[in-house]
Amino acid sequence: MSGLIGKKIGMTSVWDASGKNVPCTVIQAGPCVVTQVKSKEIDGYDAIQLSFDEKKEKNTPKALKGHFTKANTTPKKVSMEFTRFEEGSRKSHGETIGVEVFVEGEFIDVAGVTKGKGFQGVMKRHGFGGVGESTRGQHNRLRAPGSIGAASYPARVFKGKEMAGQTGNQYRKMINLQIVKLVPEKNLVLVKGSVPGPNGSYVKLERWS
Repeated sequence: MSGLIGKKIGMTSVWDASGKNVPCTVIQAGPCVVTQVKSKEIDGYDAIQLSFDEKKEKNTPKALKGHFTKANTTPKKVSMEFTRFEEGSRKSHGETIGVEVFVEGEFIDVAGVTKGKGFQGVMKRHGFGGVGESTRGQHNRLRAPGSIGAASYPARVFKGKEMAGQTGNQYRKMINLQIVKLVPEKNLVLVKGSVPGPNGSYVKLERWS
């Protein structure tokens, strides 16, 4: 199996073998249940669907209840598909998978949705300089974007212009993060550095490729 679904717990730091303090993100990864096995013959592609985190049965639609019942498991909050497999690592329907799929020291990708920050101005969104005639043409307004276009030609604002707008709440993947420590009894994975999303958000962990 190439990965797991996890929940971001927070950040901490650990001491490595050389005595260096390493900042880490703590992720509760699994246990995940295989709730569907897709094949190229039936579905058009090979994939394994994993589901994670308990959900109240009263909040689960009947169709999803049947889906989880087939896998002989309780309803789950989140499901994700994994399409990369190592030789001989395919899992069967209803099987439970934990952090044992990873080893300390290897590199993985961690993907999630970044923190949503709402509608923001150009200084927060793009790092414009502010006062001091450094914000694209303005000189007497502290946080304004300044000039955004040319003259009567081309008489429009070019696409992609850095302006105010929705900030965050985007799917992002951090690649090549090293696993610093595994805590199998608590299903915890500590990865070096930061990962997308606020604490409590769900992330997708996949072996680096």
